[in-house]
Amino acid sequence: MAFLTNKLLFIAFFILIIHCIETLAYAVRLSGARVKLIASSLSLFSMMVIVSRMANMMQQPFTGSLIDTAGPLNTLQIVENQYRFLIGASTVGTVFGMILLPTFTALFSRTIILLANERGSVLSVIKRSFSLSFLKQGSKHIHLPKISYLRGIGLKTIPMRLFVINIIVTAIYTIGVLSALYASLLAPNRAGATIMASGLINGIATILLALFIDPKISVLADDVVNGKGSYLKLKSISVFMITGRLIGTIAAQLLFIPGATYIAWLTKFIV
Repeated sequence: MAFLTNKLLFIAFFILIIHCIETLAYAVRLSGARVKLIASSLSLFSMMVIVSRMANMMQQPFTGSLIDTAGPLNTLQIVENQYRFLIGASTVGTVFGMILLPTFTALFSRTIILLANERGSVLSVIKRSFSLSFLKQGSKHIHLPKISYLRGIGLKTIPMRLFVINIIVTAIYTIGVLSALYASLLAPNRAGATIMASGLINGIATILLALFIDPKISVLADDVVNGKGSYLKLKSISVFMITGRLIGTIAAQLLFIPGATYIAWLTKFIV
């Protein structure tokens, strides 16, 4: 059986969109600091996170079904190739998010202002967003990123520990489900335990994100609004955090099999 199937391409496209959305979530704080509406921007940020998490949950059954359709011959190799292809899709999605960052920073700024004007009514924002005038004005902000966008960004403003943590968390989040599913092939007698471990792994990654990364960037955004910090520093850290996400998805290729092996070993103490 060839590893590249229509189902695999569909799942890969889904994962690409998920990681693109999660990458663009960094643009929300930039937009909120730009228009000085942090609370409204966090509301938009929360909506984007919910959408990406829900989409991630929706694709999990399809991803798991790849094991069922792999066939009895060379199952491990076929599934490994398919899952590495999906990890590659997460990298491509992150790259698309990086390319679209300047455009969506501008678009999110208009959306945050609209959300504030509509007194937090999401349905009204959605309705207005699809109006002809809004789409026409929004199209003016669509442009490819330029080198000038990176002007003034330097390594001196970047907390390296935060950068490294972001890489690790992204790598864990990227392979959490895939490694757990693959571990069910390595330990078929403990398949149920290994598959359910994916929720625990992603939960730990989400907690690490909430503890170490989100608060830091939120405080920097508040400093910009209160005049205590510079927008350039916030943009610098956001760009490097996105770069960390990209490196994390690439590092996930290296951690995929070791992660699956570790999960398979760990479940021996559960079953």
